[in-house]
Amino acid sequence: MTESAIQIIHQNIHQRQSIGQLVEPAPSTEQLELAFQAALTAPDHHRLKPTRFVVVSGEQRGAFGEVLAKALADLGETDPAQLERVKQHPFRAPLLILALTQLQDHPKVPHFEQILSTGAAVQNLLLSLQAQGFSTMWRSGAVVESNWLKQHLGLQPRDLISGIIYVGTAAKVIAPRADIESKEFVKVWQA
Repeated sequence: MTESAIQIIHQNIHQRQSIGQLVEPAPSTEQLELAFQAALTAPDHHRLKPTRFVVVSGEQRGAFGEVLAKALADLGETDPAQLERVKQHPFRAPLLILALTQLQDHPKVPHFEQILSTGAAVQNLLLSLQAQGFSTMWRSGAVVESNWLKQHLGLQPRDLISGIIYVGTAAKVIAPRADIESKEFVKVWQA
């Protein structure tokens, strides 16, 4: 790999930020496939492949908003304003990707490793989408804890909705992230 290619890769990583205001265009089917291929290369002990993705786009966003409202009601929310507000969440972006973690019992792969694998897959997904010119916001919220929603998505209660990723094009340019001094977070171990 050339020095120039390495610099481009690191620049993409350093520039990644969550962007809340997303508009059309969304990625094409081919662009999404490229991002999913990148996601599925994430570290995965014993290749259990615990990560699944569900794409919600176009008119399906309205139907998914209804599902989110039912999930919030399942958690005990009764305020009509809150239920109406969550119905509108899918319209924050032209495309949503649900990241799911289907946990498996394995003698050598604890659940936390499978959860981390999904986190790594989502990061690869975000970086691939950004490299293709798109912006994202990884969200969760109380709704991802709804067992009703998990069942609706074909999950077991122990499985996780690891996030709802909003995808599109940034509506406005945001300030670059400030540089981080790694020395505040990294120590060299000595015996």
